[in-house]
Amino acid sequence: MSDMINVALPKGRLGEQVYDMFEAAGYPCAEIREDSRKLIFENNEAGIRYFWVKPSDVAIYVERGAADIGVAGKDILLEYRPDIYELLDLGVGKCFMAVAGKRDFHDNTGRTLKVATKFPHIASEYYSGLCREIDIIKLMGSIELAPILGLSDVIVDIVETGTTLKENDLVVLEKIVPVSARLISNKVSFKFKNVEINRIVDAMREHINR
Repeated sequence: MSDMINVALPKGRLGEQVYDMFEAAGYPCAEIREDSRKLIFENNEAGIRYFWVKPSDVAIYVERGAADIGVAGKDILLEYRPDIYELLDLGVGKCFMAVAGKRDFHDNTGRTLKVATKFPHIASEYYSGLCREIDIIKLMGSIELAPILGLSDVIVDIVETGTTLKENDLVVLEKIVPVSARLISNKVSFKFKNVEINRIVDAMREHINR
């Protein structure tokens, strides 16, 4: 496996979109298009091997060296801070991290703000920068329910179209940071497979700039 570049792709729509970019950049793998339950696909001629993993796990595979490079959302990189190199903004999967809440929300700074989120590190860092005391409530799903049911005052979450917020009568109160898919690399792989990895980065950048 050391002779090939191992690429961790996030499962789902984003991963398929990113694979299209790899293919267009000159790194195709025909069998990845087949309808199967396989997780690993390779093209010996191109010297590349792809495998599908859960989006939140991509950075772990790359950091630990199971993958040489991979594609992860900037939100994951900011939240978990993996020890990797960030090589390229792919310009896809665009959204933003935001504070959202009820339309009539007013922040009473005289008391601790209750914040529900899947991203406690990002939320903590954001409010620390505002010198605002908060109580973080970590949730993994249906986060929009928290302010509706009074579990929290606001939420910190990814916003793509804003449709889910709108349907639950919530609004964006503050935008924290833009988010998009990033090409990342294992640090050791980048040292020992530098030529091959940089060739991929250059090809991807050229495709993006067309």
